[in-house]
Parts: sequence; C-alpha cells; structure tokens
Amino acid sequence: MDGILPLLKPTGQTSMEAVRIVKRLTRERKVGHAGTLDPAASGVLPICFGQATRVMIFLVDSPKMYKATVRLGTTTDTYDADGSVVSTQDPSGVTREDVLKALEKFRGTILQVPPMYSALKREGRRLYELARAGLEVPREPRKVQVLRLEMTEWAPPQVTLEVECGRGLYLRSLAHDLGQAIGCGGHLARLVRLRNGPFSIEKTISENELEEAVAANRWKELVHNLDSVLTHLKAAIVGPATVREVRQGRQVALGYRTYLPTHGERCRVYDLQGHLVAVSRFDRFTGFWHPDIVFSPAQGK
Repeated sequence: MDGILPLLKPTGQTSMEAVRIVKRLTRERKVGHAGTLDPAASGVLPICFGQATRVMIFLVDSPKMYKATVRLGTTTDTYDADGSVVSTQDPSGVTREDVLKALEKFRGTILQVPPMYSALKREGRRLYELARAGLEVPREPRKVQVLRLEMTEWAPPQVTLEVECGRGLYLRSLAHDLGQAIGCGGHLARLVRLRNGPFSIEKTISENELEEAVAANRWKELVHNLDSVLTHLKAAIVGPATVREVRQGRQVALGYRTYLPTHGERCRVYDLQGHLVAVSRFDRFTGFWHPDIVFSPAQGK
C-alpha cells in the first residue's frame, strides 16, 4: 500500500499513538505521520503508507491552517492548558480593539522563541526534558511565517483565531506572546488543525470510521494517491528509455519549449502509463533534471 490517509486525530492522543493504532488496524508495516500534533490538539494528521513516507517532507513543509482558542489572563509554563499556572491577571479591561491591535505584530515573517516544553534539542537533550527537570535555557528566536491571522470570535476572556502559517510556528508560543503583548498574559486553551497541505478537516477519517472500513475490507478506498501532495509541481511524461535512466539515478533532459525552469525547481516524472517514477530537481548549470526521489513501480492502493 502506497498512499496517504487524512486522519482526524482526537485530543488526548500523541501523533505516534495515532500511527500505532493505524498500523494495528490496517496491518501495514511502513506507516508514518506528516506533521506532529500535540496531544492536546486535534484535527488533520496525514498518515503515510509505504512509499508515501518519502513525500512526507512536502506535507511537513506545506502551509497549515489552525483554529486556536487563546484564554487571556492566565499564563502557564507549557503555554497551553496542560501546564501549571505561572501567573494570573485580570483581563476584564481588555477590549476587542486591544486584541486586534496586538495581532498586527504577529503577521508576516516574525521572530518567535520556541517554548521550553518542545522537542527541540539543546546539547543533545530535548527541551521538554530540561523543563521537566526545572531548568530553563536560552532559546534562539527563529523566523517563522504567519500567512494569515484573523480573529473569528471574541468571547472574553477567550479569543478564537484562525491561523495560516508555514513550517515551524508554535501556536502555543503565539498564544503566550499575544497575551504578553496585550499585557495580561494568556495561554492556548484549544487547538484544531483545519488543513495540512491539500487535506482539509472535512476530508478526514476518524479512527472509528477507519475501524469500520477495515472490518468491511474497504479501507484502501479512503487512501489518497501519494502524488496528491505533489500537484503544486509541474509534471513531465517520459518514455521507457528515460524511465530506466531515471530509476538508475541518472540525470536526464526533460524537454520544454516556452517554459524555463529555475535552479532547484522540482517536477513530477511519470511513465506513459501514468505511474509516478520520480521527483526530479533542475540544475541550471547542466540543464538536466536530477532524480531526488525515485519510486518503485508498485504505487497502487
């Protein structure tokens, strides 16, 4: 089985626990997830089977959309509702306009300090391990992209946001930093991933639905082709001789007439039967396409 299942991960479950449940139900051996969701978060978690695990990076790098509920007035050590309360302030004086004004500084390319309770490493140790030991270490701010940030609901002391972002943004840090910017503190009370790449929450499959589909021997019908996450790349169709060269790892020329690729640009390569052969990258210095990811012929559901 090669393909991608957009799973609806429930709250209270780690992403790896979701993978183990899918493996147990489907009895597939090569299974992984594309983009970790915190246990307290729910929503879209793409599960990759077989060769689809090789395109997970495209899902990890793709824009994502979230619905985030921030509770103002209470700051926690983990920046979310699972942590211990660090401080409390009265948020009753905060207005809708205060929140809207504070949101302005979090749009576009911003610098964000990762939370201590994260899987990032410092001198070989996870930050959350240091945090649990009562240690706090300096963290370098990182550039992250906030493509869209809108307030969708104002129900004091809670504010609900819709966030579209690039890779590496911590919604917990966003909630914490928003509270600090407003001046009353805050934490992430609830988080739902609405979209990951091409998969929206409306297209997800719950664990109960998957279990029923497995029992009915139709679960493979729910799996999307692995190239469904590559549709943003241009495509080339090649003959048998070129397919052999690509599968041997050789760079090849892919004809173009009115289109000039940029250096490092990727494209999908298909054989005459429509099977995905490779994802190749263009080298402008040689004028050839080098295969980055080569797939074996078996890709069906």
